[in-house]
Amino acid sequence: MTEFLGPVAAGWQPVVDAFAASAEGRRLHDFLAAREAAGAVIYPPEALRALRLTPPESVHAVILGQDPYHGPGQAEGLAFSVAPGVRLPPSLRNIFKELQRDLGCAPPASGSLAEWAGRGVLLLNTSLTVEQGLAGSHAKKGWEALTDALIAKVAAMASPCVYLLWGAHAQAKAPLIEREARAAGREALVLMANHPSPLSALRPPVPFIGCGHFGQASRWLGERGQNMNWCLPATTVVTSQKILL
Repeated sequence: MTEFLGPVAAGWQPVVDAFAASAEGRRLHDFLAAREAAGAVIYPPEALRALRLTPPESVHAVILGQDPYHGPGQAEGLAFSVAPGVRLPPSLRNIFKELQRDLGCAPPASGSLAEWAGRGVLLLNTSLTVEQGLAGSHAKKGWEALTDALIAKVAAMASPCVYLLWGAHAQAKAPLIEREARAAGREALVLMANHPSPLSALRPPVPFIGCGHFGQASRWLGERGQNMNWCLPATTVVTSQKILL
C-alpha cells in the first residue's frame, strides 16, 4: 500500500497504518495495483500530500473536495489546487473570485493552494486518486474509509476548527464532523454552500459566490485567538488578471 500513499506527517500515521491494514485498505491496494498493471494513468503522483503538508495538530480549517482533477499535470494532491503554471479550472477560478469579493485578496500568482496547506488548511478530497480523463473513477473503491477516518480525527482533536463544505458531496460529512466534535468537546464551525463549479456557484439555495465563508471563518477563528490569512501570493500586475465565472 505504501507505494500509493507516500509519506505523511507523524500525527496522521496511526490512521493511515490502520487503514492500510484493514479490509478496505487491502481492497483499495489491489484495485490500484490492478489498474496500474492494466496501464491506467493515475493522478496525483502523491495521493496523501495534504497529510504531509498539514499535520493534524496544525489544522484550523478544512476544505473538502470530491476527487482529484483528471487532466494531465493538474492534480497535486490538495483539494481544488493545481500545480503552478497550470491553467485554473473553473471551480478554482470561482474560489478565487469569491476570495477577492469577500476579503479583497488580489488574484493569486498560481492555482497552487500549498500555501494554505502550510497555514493549517487541510485540503482533502474524499477520494484521493483518479484516472486520466475519468472523473470519479476511483470513487467507492476504498478511499472514503480513510478520508472519513481522517475527518473524524480532525473533528475530535482540532479546536477551534472551521469546515468549509461546498456542494452536496462535502455536506454529507457534516453529521460526522458535528458528532465527533461534540463528543470530544471541540469547537467547530460548519459552513455550507453550493459547490464552486460554474454549474452551481450562482444557484440557490446557498450560492457559492457571495457565501462569505472566508470572512466568516477568519472572524470566528480570530475571536478564538487563531489568525487565518486567506490571501495568497499575488501576481505582479493585478490589473492584468481577471477572474471570470
